[in-house]
Amino acid sequence: MRIRFLRAAALTVAIASPIRAMSAQQPSRPITLGMIYQAIDSESPSIRSAEAAARAARARVPGASRLPDPTVQLQLMNRNLPGLGLNDPLGMNQVQLTQMIPLAGKLAVAGQAAEARANSAQAGVSEAVWARRADAAMVFFELHRLDATLAITGETLQLLRRISASVTQMYAVGDARQADVLRAQLETNRMTGEAEEMIRMRASMAARLNALLNRSATDSVGATILPDLPNLTPSVDTLVDRALASRGMIRSAAADVEAAAASERLARREIWPDLEVGIIYGQRGMPDGSTDRMVSLMLGGTVPIWAKSRQLQMRSEATAMREMADADLAVVRAETRGKIAELVAQISGISRLRSLYTASILPQAQATAQSARDAYQAGTVDFMTMLDALMVVNGYREKLQSLDAQTGTAYAQLEMLTGSPLIPGNPPVGQFVKGGTQ
Repeated sequence: MRIRFLRAAALTVAIASPIRAMSAQQPSRPITLGMIYQAIDSESPSIRSAEAAARAARARVPGASRLPDPTVQLQLMNRNLPGLGLNDPLGMNQVQLTQMIPLAGKLAVAGQAAEARANSAQAGVSEAVWARRADAAMVFFELHRLDATLAITGETLQLLRRISASVTQMYAVGDARQADVLRAQLETNRMTGEAEEMIRMRASMAARLNALLNRSATDSVGATILPDLPNLTPSVDTLVDRALASRGMIRSAAADVEAAAASERLARREIWPDLEVGIIYGQRGMPDGSTDRMVSLMLGGTVPIWAKSRQLQMRSEATAMREMADADLAVVRAETRGKIAELVAQISGISRLRSLYTASILPQAQATAQSARDAYQAGTVDFMTMLDALMVVNGYREKLQSLDAQTGTAYAQLEMLTGSPLIPGNPPVGQFVKGGTQ
């Protein structure tokens, strides 16, 4: 009997070791969701890429509405061979300057299209920031769930250790069955395996978060502090209105529609010829030593002889692109409205379920577990009844942590959809991102 007792004691010490090892590996400084957002905004390569694309699009705007570069030519006209001497009386030196001038307001429309594309790229920065934030928030809340579940598992293992030691002692004096001792050991071994799996999952989530932050995969990630989530969720209509006005993807798609409409107007004006004007200055030396100077003016234009297969097809292409942009904007708006309604329903349902757990289910389960423990000690219920009641409490406590993580993730997705902070303490886009000001 003493040998069995010592084995049980050694087993329970081994059970708690993964939890203690995980706690020892965590750095002392905890992390908040706001800290993660700040790091994402300043370190994410995808955000830097979106900002660079926005700067590139903005740099193309001034040149889009400017005249084409003029052409300058130096001509040595009618030279004799060999020697390249001036041919009399036709030889001369000429400087020619020509300028192409698009008509029908093409330059102004091209500038409008470029401005709209730049606005689209600028809005894309905000969408990139919120998308990366949502990814990081999902990892953050999963880390918090794992940390909280590991803490619950550690507490449960401590309780199981005491129960296992008590059952072993009772078995030693003939007041418990050997099956109860084995069942207690089996349950502690099962929970030890679950703890090991959660530790592995936490390491995986930490590596994923480091990847989002552009850090080394082996950098340590401290314990998470759950933010104060809003008590009341704004109405679906309020959130939809905010999304239609602020979400980066919607603003980008709307700017794409403007750019496509401007491109369509430009395509309809391509049938108009481009005007070309020029001036030619020429001079040649005269036999008496004087210089004969002359000037010529030139006026020309393009002739759209392939209009049916070129300019008119450009119109058809631009119209199709504008229709595609209109459809894309409608899709983004519809998906945003639907997703917001889905998330609000999810948050409301989780809130009701959580209230039910905290106000009724969990207290009743804890009372049942305590009653089962007292009844087992009195010998009126068997060990399995007591153990099952204890595991039910453990499952409900873990369920509450899962509900908190789901709620936080849903709020983070709502932030992405609305393009604005909803969780207290989260910074707006633009506070840390150069190109993301709303």
